[in-house]
Amino acid sequence: MEAAQLTLAIRSTLNTTHIIQQYMQHQNLAKRYRARRRRQHGHVTDQDMDTDFSESMGPANACIMVLMGQVHAVERRFWARETSTDWWDRIVLQVWDDSQWLRNFRMRKGTFMELCDLLSPSLRRMNTKMRAALTVEKRVAIALWKLATPDSYRSVGNQFGVGKSTVGAAVMQVAHAIKDLLISRVVTLGNVQVIVDGFAAMGFPHCGGAIDGTHIPILAPEHQAAEYINRKGYFSIVLQALVDHKGRFTNINVGWPGKVHDARIFRNSGLFQKLQEGTLFPDQKITVGDVEMPICILGDLGYPLMPWLMKPYTGSLDSSQELFNYRPSKCRMVVECAFGRLKARWRSLLTHLDLSKTNIPTVITACCVLYNICESKGETFMVGWEVEANRLAAGYAQPDTRAVRRA
Repeated sequence: MEAAQLTLAIRSTLNTTHIIQQYMQHQNLAKRYRARRRRQHGHVTDQDMDTDFSESMGPANACIMVLMGQVHAVERRFWARETSTDWWDRIVLQVWDDSQWLRNFRMRKGTFMELCDLLSPSLRRMNTKMRAALTVEKRVAIALWKLATPDSYRSVGNQFGVGKSTVGAAVMQVAHAIKDLLISRVVTLGNVQVIVDGFAAMGFPHCGGAIDGTHIPILAPEHQAAEYINRKGYFSIVLQALVDHKGRFTNINVGWPGKVHDARIFRNSGLFQKLQEGTLFPDQKITVGDVEMPICILGDLGYPLMPWLMKPYTGSLDSSQELFNYRPSKCRMVVECAFGRLKARWRSLLTHLDLSKTNIPTVITACCVLYNICESKGETFMVGWEVEANRLAAGYAQPDTRAVRRA
């Protein structure tokens, strides 16, 4: 060994010895102090001969004692409680057939897997040393189960072997992913001529859609709660939707308080602006009598009469006016049926959404996108869903339409 290395080794040994001596002196002083205090109070026990680590041991001393073998390091325990995922891994994924998938997730397994592939770029997470991340499939399944049932967060968590906070996080993560990645691809106008031909077959020519609004019940917001009380007396948020001849959403607007009239919501929507500017539909007109008629939409009495928006006659009607009212009313049934099927598929929309005011529109939007996916894929709509939805909706009647009054 060279002289420099020998000198360094000796110096290191002396430093270590000095540290140990200081530690032992500190322990002896602490022990003497405690013994003196006990003698002053008349208590002398065998503990005076022991070392009390809780009072005298600092971070540096703890490290020394571990090195000296006086304290044994304890292996850190995993902090999360253990849960079982056998039901999802071994039963749902491997055993369930399409009818069970449809009943519980509102879509067959093939459609579910396609949805997971579309959402994967936004939902994939990395495993950590603490725990394995939820798979995209399980994250989406948790969200769909919660949206499709009135079950609580705790019961859904117990079903999938996760905590209730994980359920809430999964619902919002999936809802945001759907809104960011799919809404522009799924909630779209599509082939306008096909829609016009579809409504013409139902009895109304040159029609590009039917518009209406529906109230989604919510819990009372923390701020400005009175603005969310609708005319039926419960708190709600309004969903305005334009649908095609098959009842699929082609434009939606979510977030207005339940107290606001449908006409005001419509006038402040992007849909109104596009219709006013003539950019929503192609510039195709037909001649009815001596009037040129553009592609129009159909609304009820709550909407304003516009060159591109037809509504029923009001007041005392003659036979021709009654006949006219029958045809748009028949065509407008598609939007009412769409709202009914939407809420029957995703029953959480009928059970006071337990979310913040900023998150509710995102979840409603996600439900509309999922509804369109199910409709376009031809997923079966089970009769029992409508019965259950009607039972849940019994306490949340939709407010009556108020006609627009002009000065």
